[in-house]
Parts: sequence; structure tokens; C-alpha cells
Amino acid sequence: MIAVIEYNAGNITSVVNAINRLGFECMVTNDEKEIRNSTKVIFPGVGEASSAMNYLKQNKLDTLICSLTQPTLGICLGQQLMCAHSEEGDTDCLGIFNAAVKKFPALDIVPHMGWNNLQNIKGNLLKEISTDDNVYFVHSYYCELSENTIATCDYILPFSAAMQKDNFYATQFHPEKSASVGEQILLNFLNL
Repeated sequence: MIAVIEYNAGNITSVVNAINRLGFECMVTNDEKEIRNSTKVIFPGVGEASSAMNYLKQNKLDTLICSLTQPTLGICLGQQLMCAHSEEGDTDCLGIFNAAVKKFPALDIVPHMGWNNLQNIKGNLLKEISTDDNVYFVHSYYCELSENTIATCDYILPFSAAMQKDNFYATQFHPEKSASVGEQILLNFLNL
């Protein structure tokens, strides 16, 4: 079973619908036992970093997520919370990826919203994806480049569009809203 972590962050329904369209079943849960016993974990989210981290800490989901050994995918806010620190609310995050989350500098063209292509693509999560393919972004904060970056995007400046370390994978873009390209990325993750 695939666990989708519930932590009062938006966008969970569209992730569940995308998984179901691919022929997989999932459960939305914040129960430690259900998450630990799942074969895959998805950590999606749209929201604000400090309030999301407060919820994770109050429910001991912060230590749970960091201790997972099965493939785990963070999406959008999920990727940002997997980093070390976010400028949004001056928030210490999970620290899975050694990268900071920063606010885009040009306020008149933020948020980054719309379709962009990926560059510097590598890894199993993004197999069969090319620089000609576009994915859907909507965010005002970005994950800086790091040794965990497996794809970049350039919007105002280059940033980590996807990241990976051990069993942890993450995308700043929304694969569940990225049409057939996003479906391929989700399928790649679900087949890991």
C-alpha cells in the first residue's frame, strides 16, 4: 500500500487522484504504523513552511519521515520541508537534503507559476524525461542547488527542480498536475 502523508497541507486530493488514475491504491494517513508498513510514501503539500513543520513536530511526523527506509517522494512543499532550513518563517526543516530554501528575489514575477522544462536531468525518478518535456510549477520559494539535485529549472535563477538522497526523492514541481510527463514521473516512483 502507498501512504500519502496527511499533515494539514493542501493538494492531497489531486495526488490521490493521480495515483488512482495510474491503477494504484493509496491511503491518506498520519498514523505512524500505517506509514511505516507502506511500500511507498508520498509527502505532498501546498502551504507555509513554519506552520507545516509545527504540525509535523506536534504529531512526531518529523522524526518518522526522517527514519523511513522505503522510497519516499516529497512534492512541492514536501521537497522544501525535506531541506535543512527555509527562509519562509525562518524555519528549521527535516534536514534530509543539505540545502536551504530561499525566497525568489524578484517579487514582481513571483510566484513561479506555469510550465517549464527541466535541465541537468539524472536518476531513476526522471527516466524517460527529457529537456523538451515541461512540468507544472507554482511556488514562491526555491530549493538551492546541492549535491542532491537531480534536475534543475531556471526561473530568475537556477534551482533544484528535483532532488534525491538514498530512498528520498522530491520534486518542486507538481507531477500530479503535469499531464503525461508527470504521470511518467509518478509511475517511475511507484515502480522503484
